[in-house]
Amino acid sequence: MLGKFFQKPTQQEGDRVPPGQHLTKGFPVLTYGATPQINIEEWEFKVWGLATPKTFKWSDFMESPHSEFTADFHCVTRWSKLDVKWTGIKVTDFMKSIEVDSKAAHVMEHCYGGYTTNISMEDFVREENFFAFQVFGEPLPAEHGGPLRLVVPHLYAWKSAKWINGLEFLEKEDLGFWERNGYHRRGEPWAEERYSSL
Repeated sequence: MLGKFFQKPTQQEGDRVPPGQHLTKGFPVLTYGATPQINIEEWEFKVWGLATPKTFKWSDFMESPHSEFTADFHCVTRWSKLDVKWTGIKVTDFMKSIEVDSKAAHVMEHCYGGYTTNISMEDFVREENFFAFQVFGEPLPAEHGGPLRLVVPHLYAWKSAKWINGLEFLEKEDLGFWERNGYHRRGEPWAEERYSSL
């Protein structure tokens, strides 16, 4: 299996691949449950909780400043893909369009299909994080989270929620789907934060 689908990193790549990971030759699709089929015309993105409630349409995101990103992608199931090329909107740019209470310390990512995952504000509001709507120059396929997913390169990919459609800002940490089912609360690849110690 290793030779057919995955390979060990070269010596030059070694400093970019976290412990216990292998490089994928493709771009695996791992999803719990059915892939949502989302009509762009009906798509909405909401913010609430410790934020002034606001609803965005697809056109709002398309009118936002777009940026190109090249980022490594690390899945908790032990594969990594280097130099993935995305197009999207920086989280830091998006944050300028909403009003968030200073008490907000955590975020719950909500998605079409009911998936949730939690992230701290410190991990969320970073210059390298973005909402992606294209990958390798093409519209983001549904199986990879299209039409829109969050990408958080410095954490395992389950924090890069597919089909994202909302952010709930919280004062205290709440756990998302995988976090309630045994996965680590943060998920930092270099520390191999795969599973909860609780």
